[in-house]
Amino acid sequence: MHCSANQGTKGDTAIFFGLSGTGKTTLSADPQRKLIGDDEHGWTESGVFNFEGGCYAKTIDLSAEKEPQIFAAIQDGALLENVMFHGNTNSVDYTDGSITENTRVSYPLHYIDNALEPSIGNIPKNIFFLTCDAYGVLPPVSKLTPGQAMYQFMSGYTAKVAGTEAGITEPKSTFSACFGAPFMPLHPAQYAKMLGEKMRAHKVNVWMINTGWTGGAYGTGQRIKLAFTRAMITAALAGELDKVAYREHDIFGVAIPESCPGVPDELLDPKHTWTDKNAYDKQAADLAAQFVRNFEKYADKADREILDAAPRPLQ
Repeated sequence: MHCSANQGTKGDTAIFFGLSGTGKTTLSADPQRKLIGDDEHGWTESGVFNFEGGCYAKTIDLSAEKEPQIFAAIQDGALLENVMFHGNTNSVDYTDGSITENTRVSYPLHYIDNALEPSIGNIPKNIFFLTCDAYGVLPPVSKLTPGQAMYQFMSGYTAKVAGTEAGITEPKSTFSACFGAPFMPLHPAQYAKMLGEKMRAHKVNVWMINTGWTGGAYGTGQRIKLAFTRAMITAALAGELDKVAYREHDIFGVAIPESCPGVPDELLDPKHTWTDKNAYDKQAADLAAQFVRNFEKYADKADREILDAAPRPLQ
C-alpha cells in the first residue's frame, strides 16, 4: 500500500493513502500517536507493517512550529534535496523554492522520537484518502461509503500545481489507481474489492481529506490551513465525527459533516467558501467529468456498487 500509518495510545491504527505532496508524511507525524511509517506498508490478517524503515518528507516552508517532528528529524545522517541556504551560511532556507517546490529530506524512521518499534500496527480503524484538490471543489473532510471508498481508491485523484514539476503552470489533475499505480501489478478493481472486504469485516471508517484549496481554485482561493486539517483528522480518530449530522454533496455524493471541533462550520462545505456559487458548480461539474472519463478504462471490471458511486452531474 502506498500509504503512511500511525497508531494511537489505545492501539488504534490509522493509514493515510495519497500521492506525492498530499500530506502522508506530514499528517502521520503526530506527536500524540506512534509513527509506523510514512510510505510503503502491507496489510495482513493481523495488522499492518512498514517495508522501508525511513521517511521522505517535503521541506518547503518547513518550520519547527508547523511540523516539529519532521524539523527535529533533520540531523546528522539526514539527506536534503533541492534546498538552498541563507546567504553565506550553511543554514537551510526552507522557504526557498527557486529550484523546485518539491524540496525533500530523507531520514531513518528512528529519527522520529515517537516511532513505533518494531514498525507493526494493529488492524486499521480509520483510513484517510488524501487529495490536494487544486480546484477547490472537494470538501476538506468527508465520509465515504464502501462503494465510494472503492471508487475513490481506484481513481486515486490529486492535482499538481505550478512549481511542483517542470511545465506545470496551472492546476493539472492526476489520477493514479490505488494512489500508487506503478506499484500495483493487478487490476485496480481487485485491490478495491480487497479494500471493501476489509472495510466491512473490520468496520473501518474511510475518510477523504482535501489538503488543497478552498474558496476558489489555485490562484484564486487559499490553501486549507494545516491546523484545520489536523483538527479534522484528530476529530475523526477520536470518534467526534460519529456524533455530528451530515449532508450529502450534490455531485460527489460523499457525506459532509455539518460541524467539527476546532474547524469553522463554513469551511466544511466547499461551496459555501466560494463567492461565486455558479462558478463553484461549473468547476465541480468539470472535475466530476474528469473522474468519469478517467474511470472508463476500469468500468468493465468494476461491480455495480462501485459504478453507482461515480460523481453525478447536477440535474
